[in-house]
Amino acid sequence: MSDDPQHQPERLPGAPHPRETSRLIGQEAAEADFVDAFNTGRLHHAWMLTGPRGVEKTGKLRNEIVAEDIRALNGFFQMSAPDGGYRVVIIDDADQMNATAANALLKMLEEPPARALLVLISHQPSGLLPTIRSRCRVLPLRPLSEDQVAQAMAQAEVPAQNTAGLAALSGGSVGGAMRLSLLGGAQLYAELVALMDTLPRMDRPRALKLAEAAAARGAEAKRDLLFVLIDLLLSRLARTGATGTPPAPEAVPGETAMLARLSPTPRQARIWADLAPEIGGRARHGIAVNLDPAALVLDTLMKISQAAPR
Repeated sequence: MSDDPQHQPERLPGAPHPRETSRLIGQEAAEADFVDAFNTGRLHHAWMLTGPRGVEKTGKLRNEIVAEDIRALNGFFQMSAPDGGYRVVIIDDADQMNATAANALLKMLEEPPARALLVLISHQPSGLLPTIRSRCRVLPLRPLSEDQVAQAMAQAEVPAQNTAGLAALSGGSVGGAMRLSLLGGAQLYAELVALMDTLPRMDRPRALKLAEAAAARGAEAKRDLLFVLIDLLLSRLARTGATGTPPAPEAVPGETAMLARLSPTPRQARIWADLAPEIGGRARHGIAVNLDPAALVLDTLMKISQAAPR
């Protein structure tokens, strides 16, 4: 394992290191496929793990994998593996490779080094080169159920309340559920739902209080999480209008009634769906140019208010 922080696995403050996980929960089928390939001597040289993202990015590290990162693996693969074992490289996440990095990886996959194992983690495999996908054996990782999320969090000794809500908000991702629990995400989402319930005439003092809390000194992680939750809320609104039924289970009390009231038709669902990328783009730009966080959050909430049905 490299000591370079650029190549360390993501780790949530308050959660154990990923390598300390003693039991893989909820992915028995994928685990069995890999173990069977190893035990029968049919271990493919490249594997692609696909599924929902475990954690949202919160660090300040470079968010693009470049060709130099891939070419640097050649030096590692030239090293001798102890006891004739495998030299293993995990690329997380492969979706962040730029075009030159993807081509460099493709060449490596076409001419794999001996006793080498490449593991690609991809949350959007359709965005990767088809030639890369075709040279990897895919192991789909499924969203966890509420019970499985609860088991995984208990194993990691991360406290959790309302595991049904955490599982719903995280999309069955235990990493996402841990982040929500450790950063007070369920409470933050409940406040967001309560604020949305005041639409179409948004409670401005309440909105201002939420914006100021996200802009407090040292609250960058909370601000980033708030924008993630806003995007999730818009997605659940769009889904409600498109299908005619709010997502189940209810993430926080009162959410189901709010979703049904604010997204009663497919037409309104389209409004929410179109608003999501616009708000996301404005938020990313505002954070990149260091706009006042309170003003950025408040502007986002006012945009949502304007889109609500009258």
